[in-house]
Amino acid sequence: MELKRIKKNCNRKQVKAGSAIFGNGNFAVIAGPCAIEGREMLIDTAKHLKLKNTSMLRGGAFKPRTSPYSFQGLEVEGLKYMKEASELTGMPVVTEIMDPRDIDKIYPYTDMFQIGSRNMQNFALLKEVGKYDKPVLLKRGLAATIEDFLFAAEYIAVEGNSDIVLCERGIRGFDSYTRNTLDISAVPLLKELSMLPVIIDPSHGTGLRSLILPMTLAGLAAGADGVMIEVHPCPSQALSDGEQSLDFNDFDRLMEKLLEVESCFKDIRER
Repeated sequence: MELKRIKKNCNRKQVKAGSAIFGNGNFAVIAGPCAIEGREMLIDTAKHLKLKNTSMLRGGAFKPRTSPYSFQGLEVEGLKYMKEASELTGMPVVTEIMDPRDIDKIYPYTDMFQIGSRNMQNFALLKEVGKYDKPVLLKRGLAATIEDFLFAAEYIAVEGNSDIVLCERGIRGFDSYTRNTLDISAVPLLKELSMLPVIIDPSHGTGLRSLILPMTLAGLAAGADGVMIEVHPCPSQALSDGEQSLDFNDFDRLMEKLLEVESCFKDIRER
């Protein structure tokens, strides 16, 4: 396998999305609701996350859902709330894009494009975001091999945009106790095979809020450059993925634990 554009070299790549920095020893925390459900809940969440020095705000305005009858997001209205939250807190934002036709619509409202797992091999979408000057958060597909994942990143890079952050978000397994199997081994392996920053998503990777803290620490120890976590003011009332979302108190505990142990693993992430 020859990764022409993103193969590993002596200098690891650092990717910036607004004030958020991924790679070269930085551990970025992306947090926020799975879906933007309304202005008040998003603003309240953003203000709390800012108090805890969260690197980046996440929130879905266009939601790919398994059922066509599930909440699909607020679309442009949600993007406007996201932009307002960013301006109030100073946090950069990342949101998912599903359709090449929506790129120009979403572009003014986000600091980073997210390509979700269902679209990891949507090659038309990958090629289009590769033509833009915004960094891309690329999630691993549900059944994607490491090679599949890296070549998906290549589709973006060959169009001129190499500001890519890889996100291990769990692959489909056979055990019903967890939503997916979070492949922690993918973190050091992806960093061996490419120069790109690698983060983890323990919310989707496990589907259980009780596992988010230990898996975040496992990712940190494995050399991850950051984490993406779903946070909601009242997970039991969330319109999307409430069972894998942290409330504010649980998120505070996670951030406190990260501060305690992060310095121990900084040298691993710099390799």
